[in-house]
Amino acid sequence: MVEPLLLVGVTVAAFVGYNIGGATTGPAFGPAVGAKVISKSGAAALMSVFFFVGAGTLGQRVVTTLGEDLVTGANVFTLETSIVVLFFIGGALFVGNYAGVPASTSMTAVGAIAGLGLATGTLDWAVMGEIAVWWIVAPIIGFWVSGVIGRYFYPTIDQWVAIESTDGSLIEIDRSGALPRPVPGPNTTRRELVGGVVVIAIGCLMAFSSGTSNIANAIAPLVGAGVEMTPMILLGSAAVAVGAFTIARRTLDTLGNDITELPLTAAIVVAVVSSGIVISLSAVGIPASFVIIATMSIVGLGWGRATRTVTASEGLRGKKRPNVSVGALKVDEISEIGQGDPSDIPSAADLFNPATSARVVLMQNVVPILSTVGALVTFSLLFAFLW
Repeated sequence: MVEPLLLVGVTVAAFVGYNIGGATTGPAFGPAVGAKVISKSGAAALMSVFFFVGAGTLGQRVVTTLGEDLVTGANVFTLETSIVVLFFIGGALFVGNYAGVPASTSMTAVGAIAGLGLATGTLDWAVMGEIAVWWIVAPIIGFWVSGVIGRYFYPTIDQWVAIESTDGSLIEIDRSGALPRPVPGPNTTRRELVGGVVVIAIGCLMAFSSGTSNIANAIAPLVGAGVEMTPMILLGSAAVAVGAFTIARRTLDTLGNDITELPLTAAIVVAVVSSGIVISLSAVGIPASFVIIATMSIVGLGWGRATRTVTASEGLRGKKRPNVSVGALKVDEISEIGQGDPSDIPSAADLFNPATSARVVLMQNVVPILSTVGALVTFSLLFAFLW
């Protein structure tokens, strides 16, 4: 009876890992893909590698914490309860991925485990409260920091960075030698290449941080039930890689293209803000809501740029022009006012899509609620049969 249950548990854990790959690849590499710095396949490959590195190192500590600290009962995690918890985690994440919206794996997993703790009276409210407070505060910080940057500092940063996307690929594969090697594209400038490397490196850092926290969401219940940790980390990381190469393409589109246009400068801003918050929370032992923070940073930057009011005299090579208010123009676009076709100037709607942003925020709250309520109701009804 134990072996079939274990097989079912491992299968459900792999399904959760698959959906984690779909949900977290977008926030990590969506800015880079949206800025055409890297392809979706390249993003998936880097996500797979750095997620595994994070999972195999710091991720082990998070697995232990999530499998033991949040729920205090000695024998709460069994193979049966673990399978049910993982089922609700994977099912809820699949709903978000199918809708093309990356949901928070941490919120979804903790919600399902909290549902088990509520049903059995073993939830540690102090731990849960501390996590919940930071889940509320961190996305707000990400939104407003990015919004302020987009509204007041983006043109200055854009001038500092001075990276303009050129036609063609940023990096190409040279197959003329014995081994294929990456080389700059034919039109790639040095500044563009440096900026691209920076935003990819930050994406890799975010993938690493995702591995440190999100591997626990796939395997912690089974490890808490007594399954050995190392094989489960290998299994979970492999499942994440499959998700990154398949279903993550939808979330990469959503976060890289649909919410807001992301030139390379914007991609760097989003990556720095969101990864900085995630790393800060990880340093103090808080399981970061990786997806929510990154997504709200993108939304905040788009909102800030869309609501910014500038004058046509800004950046006009020293020429004075009438003060004409325009929405969220890039520095190079501002310099062309009065010289080109006014219809070419992007509107606020081009830089910020409220409908898509509302759909993202709604789904990212619905998915964790589905896992929490589903687990709570199920364990409340089946409590007598499981113990």
